[in-house]
Amino acid sequence: MPEKHLFEYAVIRVVPRVEREEFMNVGVILYCSSLNFLRVKTRLDETRLSAFSPAIDFTEVQHYLRALEQVCQGRKEGGTIGALPVSSRFRWLTATRSTVIQASKVHAGFCEDPDLTLAALFNQQVS
Repeated sequence: MPEKHLFEYAVIRVVPRVEREEFMNVGVILYCSSLNFLRVKTRLDETRLSAFSPAIDFTEVQHYLRALEQVCQGRKEGGTIGALPVSSRFRWLTATRSTVIQASKVHAGFCEDPDLTLAALFNQQVS
C-alpha cells in the first residue's frame, strides 16, 4: 500500500474590492512537509473576473500571481521571501491579508501523490 503524506493547502483568491469581500478562486497552493513539496497552480479567467469589477487591472493581478509562483518555487525572483525554507514560504504565502490576492484558511489532508492532489483540488476549487 502506498505511503500517505500529510499535506496542507489553501485556495488563492482574487478580491477585486476588498471592502465588499467578494472573491473568485484563481488557484491552489499545496505544501507537503515530508516530501519538501510546495507548488501553486493558478488560472485567471478574465471574463468571469470582470463581472466582479469591470475596472480591475488584469496585468497587475497577473503580476501578483507570477510573484506568488516565484516565491513558491524559491526562485531568486521571489526575493527575500523566496529564499526562506519551504515551510516558511508556505506560511508567508497563506498568511491572512487584506489585499487583492488572498489565501483561504489552510486545510489539511493525506495524499499519496501531491502533484495529483494539487490537480484534483484545482479542478474542484477553481475549474
